[in-house]
Formats: sequence, C-alpha cells, structure tokens
Amino acid sequence: MKKSKHLLISIFILSAIVLGACNLPTGESEEDAAATVIAETAASVFTQAAETAASTLPTATTAPEATATATNTLFPTSPAATATNTPVPCNRASFVKDVTYADNSEVASGAAFTKTWRIKNNGTCSWTSGYVLLFDSGDQMGAPGTATITAGTVAPGATVDISVDLTAPASPGTYQGKFKLRSPDNIVFGINADGQGPFWVKIVVPNPTATPTETTVPAAGDLGIIEIIMKTNFEVAVRVGATPIGSLSGNYQYTVYADGVQVQQGSCAIPSGSNLCSTGHIVSGSQSIQVVIDSDNSINETDEGNNSDTVTCDKAALACS
Repeated sequence: MKKSKHLLISIFILSAIVLGACNLPTGESEEDAAATVIAETAASVFTQAAETAASTLPTATTAPEATATATNTLFPTSPAATATNTPVPCNRASFVKDVTYADNSEVASGAAFTKTWRIKNNGTCSWTSGYVLLFDSGDQMGAPGTATITAGTVAPGATVDISVDLTAPASPGTYQGKFKLRSPDNIVFGINADGQGPFWVKIVVPNPTATPTETTVPAAGDLGIIEIIMKTNFEVAVRVGATPIGSLSGNYQYTVYADGVQVQQGSCAIPSGSNLCSTGHIVSGSQSIQVVIDSDNSINETDEGNNSDTVTCDKAALACS
C-alpha cells in the first residue's frame, strides 16, 4: 500500500515535470526545463508559505498615548491672596489748608498774630470739646500747651478751623512750631496716612527797617518820656517831651520790651507841635511794658537818664499804669 502511494506520488511529480517540459520554449534542454519547473514550484510554495505566515501574525497594536499632566515645579501656583481691609482708626486727621499765615509769612518782630488751620476729621470718632490742640515741638511762640479745638462736635469726614494766638519772636529769623491733637482719653494723634504727623506754623521775622538818619539835632536839648499809653486798638504809644519845645524834628529810634523781651523796634517822627510816638506793639493780656526812646543814642542830650520808662499795660482795662 505504501509503495503504491509512493508510486502515485512519483508519477504525479513526473507528470508535472513532463507537462512542464512540453510547454518549454523551443531550444531549451530538458534539464534546463526541469530545473525551471522545480524553481518555479519552490518559489510558489515559498510565496504561499510567506503569505500564510504573514496572515497569521498578530496585528501590531499602537500603544495608547500617555496623557501627561504638566506640573510646574519651579514656580508652583500659590493660592490667591486674600485682600485685607485695614480698619480706620478712631482718631486721625488730615490737613486741608492754612486759613491764615501760610508758610514763610512775614510777621514783624514781637507782633501778636493768630494762626488758623483747616483740619479734617479722618477717623471714625467724633471730636468733641474734650479734644484739644497740643503744642508738639519747635518754636512755641507763646502758644499755650493745649487749647480747645471746638465747642461743639466735628463728625467723621467734617472739617474744623483750629486757631491759636501767637507772638512773633523779637529776633529776625525763621521760626516753626509744630502741633498735634489729643483726645479726651489722652491719645495723641495728627495727620498723614499713619495719623501721627504734626501740622505747623512757619513764619519769618524780617530784619528791622534801617532807621533814617536824623536831619535836625539841637546843639543842646533833651528828650524825655512823659508817659506811656495804650491806644484804642491796644497799641502802645509814648508821649515824648523835648527842651526847648518845638526845636526837634526828624525820626528817632525807639525800642519796646514786653515782660523783659524785646518785641518791637522802629522809629517815629516827632515833628514840631507833636509829642506822641506810636510804637506798633499790640498788647496781649496784661504785660510789663518798657519803652526806650533814642535807644541808639544818636541824639546828644543834656539828660540821658529820662529816655526809659516801664509801666504795666492791661488789655482788658485798655490802660497803662
């Protein structure tokens, strides 16, 4: 049985070779033809095998792309900052303007003047009569240590004019006094964003005007103070006597001292037929007033001892005695 099977296979192969050889082109040998048939058969078998193998290979599956989440490690995102509102303090002020005597205003030596500021209540508490103006530092110029700023109420957001009576220093120069406010519970405060800055008064006391040279001086004579008076506008004036009467004319220097401090210096004319010299000093309250006439000793007098006198002048009484 096996032999018959092998014989059939051989006959099949031989028949294939013979049939292939019969179909060869003319001129080829049988050996070449047989080799060609065998090669073609082998190539066909290999081709079918390759195609079968390829068809049985598993199909390549593309790996899914990894989804990368970018993480900023160099500059991590910080949580949003939470805005914090700074509470407005109870006591705080702001400067609005100088109502009187702006910075560097000129004030005569020893002259009394009133400084006024316009101040705004920038706090949350109303200002009452218990709130005071407080001298802080610098040149005090006769200012009180404290002074009431209002007799009523200054509500938050409202303004108030605050005044203080001052006296210009006797010597020429620039002077500045600084002030703040104080609450009834002794909290000291001022202006600016922090509520701690002072507001101030700043004046200039100019050099006195040069005294004109006297044009007529008697060869022999005398000037003497008869009396010191206070005029209706509280100005100090001095009555001067001259011997011989009516022989003196021109401008003569005088100096005024209030409570021992020089407050005024100038000159006044003493024409023939007149003997009143106004000094320009305004009395503030009750003051000891000394007036010296011919204080530069420009006049040669027979009596130099009667050129000075001291009295007490009272503003309320409108009199000097």
